[in-house]
Amino acid sequence: MSSRYKPSAEPCVTTFDEFVRLADYSLMDTLNADPEATVDGNDHRPRQVFSGHFVPVTPTPLAEPEYVTHSSTFFKELGLSDELAFNEQFRKVFSGDMSATGEPMRQFGWATGYALSIYGTEYIQNCPFGTGNGYGDGRAISVFEGIINGQRWEMQLKGAGLTPYGRGADGRAVLRSSVREFLGQDYMQALGIPTSRSLTLYVSKSETVTRPWYSEDSHSSDPDILVDNPVAISTRVAPSFLRVGQLELFARRVRSNAHPRALEELRMIVSHLIEREYKSDINQNLSFADQLVELAKQFRQRLTTLVANWLRVGYCQGNFNSDNCAAGGFTLDYGPFGFCENFDPWFQPWTGGGKHFSFFNQPMAAEANYYMFWKAVRPLLAEDAEALEQFDQVGRGFPEAMQKQIQKMWAAKLGLTEYKPKLFEELIQLMIDSEVDYTIFFRELSQIPDDVEPLKKSFYLKTSQQIDEQWQSWLLSWRNLLINYGNLPEISTKMKQTNPKYTWREWLIVPAYQQAMEGNYTLVKELQEVFSHPYDEQSQEIEDKYYRLKPKAFFDAGGVSHYSCSS
Repeated sequence: MSSRYKPSAEPCVTTFDEFVRLADYSLMDTLNADPEATVDGNDHRPRQVFSGHFVPVTPTPLAEPEYVTHSSTFFKELGLSDELAFNEQFRKVFSGDMSATGEPMRQFGWATGYALSIYGTEYIQNCPFGTGNGYGDGRAISVFEGIINGQRWEMQLKGAGLTPYGRGADGRAVLRSSVREFLGQDYMQALGIPTSRSLTLYVSKSETVTRPWYSEDSHSSDPDILVDNPVAISTRVAPSFLRVGQLELFARRVRSNAHPRALEELRMIVSHLIEREYKSDINQNLSFADQLVELAKQFRQRLTTLVANWLRVGYCQGNFNSDNCAAGGFTLDYGPFGFCENFDPWFQPWTGGGKHFSFFNQPMAAEANYYMFWKAVRPLLAEDAEALEQFDQVGRGFPEAMQKQIQKMWAAKLGLTEYKPKLFEELIQLMIDSEVDYTIFFRELSQIPDDVEPLKKSFYLKTSQQIDEQWQSWLLSWRNLLINYGNLPEISTKMKQTNPKYTWREWLIVPAYQQAMEGNYTLVKELQEVFSHPYDEQSQEIEDKYYRLKPKAFFDAGGVSHYSCSS
C-alpha cells in the first residue's frame, strides 16, 4: 500500500490541547522567511516576493463554518480521536480561524513560492509582474506542522483566503472543488497510491463566491454561466508540500544572481527536502554531494512508480506542471483531474490541459518534470565533477526507468510475470475498437474468461463478428500464457488486487456535491465509504449503483465529461 506509516492502534489525541502540543515547525524554524514579510502574518496583498523560502500569512476564516466530513481512516492512522473533528477549537483552526491556537502552535501559517514550468519550458508570462516572482500558494496556507504518531506531517488549508501569491484572485475554494479534492485524496490512498491526504472539510453557511461553470445539460467546452457557490476549506496533509517548482524557483534565483544568498537558499531547500521526504531512504552520513545523487535515484524511483500506478487505475492528473509535481513523489493537486471511463489513450478531463497532459502522455510529462528537478539541483554539484557525472547519469536513465515501471504495471494488470509487447498492442487496439470501460474491462478480465461474452459488460459499442473473433483469438493467446504460469484462481485473485472494481465516475460525484450545496452530505459520506474499499466486492446495491457504464446522457456533458479547472 502507499502509506509508509503505520496506523495507530488507539486514539491517543483526544483534546485540542493535546493536539496543539504536537506542533513542531521545522520549515519555519530552519528556513528563511521573506525579509519583506510581516511578522504577524497580516500579508494578504498580491506582491512580488524576491527572496526567502516562505511568507508568514494568516488564513481568512470561513463565515459560520459547518462540518461536512472528515477522514476517519486518516484520523485513526494519526491517532486522533474522531471527536476532534467536532471540537469547537479544532473546527475554528481548520476553517481558518487561528485565534483558538495556543503555544507551541502559532497564530499564523505560511505560504510558499514556486516557479512555473510546463513540459520543461520555463514560464513567466502569466505572472502579474512579468518576472516569475508572483507564483506560489495563492490560496493554500499551511497552518500546522508537527510530529503525530511518530511521523512529521504538514497540514494545509485549501481555500483559506488571500496570500501574496494571489495574482488577483479571491483566495477561496468552492464546495464543489473541495468535495472533489477531499474524495479524490481519500480514494487515491485506498487504491494504494501515494497521495496527499484528506483531513477535514468545512463549508460556510453564509459566504459565497461567483465562479464560471456549466449550465444544466450544457455541452459547451468552456463554462457558459456564472454560479454562486458556497465557500469551503478542506485540509490536506502530507509529510511536506515541497514541489519541483519550488526547487526551480531557487535555482532560477541562482542563475540570475537575484540576491547574495541565492545559492545558500537553494542548498537549504534541497537539504530540507531530504530531511522531510527522504530521511529514511538516504544515509545522513553520506557527503552532501552523494546525498544529492541518492536523492536523484530515490525521486526517480518514486515518480516513475507513481505515474505507472496512475495509468494502472485510469487516473489523469490533467495539469502535470512542475508546480503540481510533489518533490516527495506522491499525487498532489486535485484540481483538473479525472478518471478514464470510456477508454481513450488521449483522455483529458481538463479543457485547458491539452493533449500533452492526456492520460497516456503522463509519463512524458513526468520526464519533463524530472528534468526540471535535475536542472534545479545541478548547481549544487558544480564543484564535484565525479558526483555531477553520477547525478547526470541518473537523470539520463529516467526514460528507461519509466518504461520498465510501465511495462511491469501492464504485465501485472494482465496477470503476467513479464510484459508481452505484441499481446499488449493487440489488446489496446481491441479496447479502442470496442470502446471499453477501462475499469470494468480489467475487472471482468480478472475473472480470466475463456470467452468474449463476459467482457461485453464493459463495451460501450455493439461489436461485429469480426471484432468478436479477434477477441477470441486474443483471449486464447493470453490464457495460454497464464496457464503456463500456474494456478488460474491465484492469478485471478492477484489481478483483482491490481484492477479495482470501483472507480471515480464524475457523473456519480456531481450529485454528491450538488446535494452538499443544499446542506445534505449523505452522498459525500456514501462515496467515502465506497471509495475506501475499491478492490473489494461490496453489496449488490452498491454494485448496481457504482459498477456500471457511463450513461449516454453524460457523454460530452460540460462539468461531467470535461470541465474547466474546478476552483
